[in-house]
Amino acid sequence: MELERKFCAGGTDGTGPLEIGEGAVIAGYASLFDRPDQGGDVVAPGAYTASLERLAAAGGRVRMLWQHDPARPIGVWDEVREDGKGLWVRGRILEAVAQGREAAALVAAGAIDGLSIGYRTRRAQKDGAGRRLTELELWEVSLVTFPMLREARVGAKRDDALVAKLRAARRSLRGDEGKQDA
Repeated sequence: MELERKFCAGGTDGTGPLEIGEGAVIAGYASLFDRPDQGGDVVAPGAYTASLERLAAAGGRVRMLWQHDPARPIGVWDEVREDGKGLWVRGRILEAVAQGREAAALVAAGAIDGLSIGYRTRRAQKDGAGRRLTELELWEVSLVTFPMLREARVGAKRDDALVAKLRAARRSLRGDEGKQDA
């Protein structure tokens, strides 16, 4: 059975799912319940419960990947849980990893604003043109460019510490360490 992926970037109502915090900490909704995605699939409340319980019992983790590429982990999810709205995640992009530094910069600049789930369907029912997904085996949550759930968008906050680091790195590369950016 092939690993499936669902893209979701969150809301524009100020509770957006991807939010830059201290350093490279991100938090938000990787999946929203009862909303059809572009493929017509809808994730039902409780769809992740059994998977999260199995992972916890086995000491496993949901992986944080870049664009669903298993060869490109970029951080760790410190918290993954269901609530009344969807699948909420909080984690850290690891800036010690080259791809992590790039991902953090792209998120801070607003160039990347999506979260996406990688999973296997364990139970689903046909529902019109799509499916109602009632049990999913969650493998990973990725930072992505194009979210599958169009109406869910990210409201990322600016991370001034990261912006300062990026400007200093740019000056260093240009040989302008003593100058300030305009």
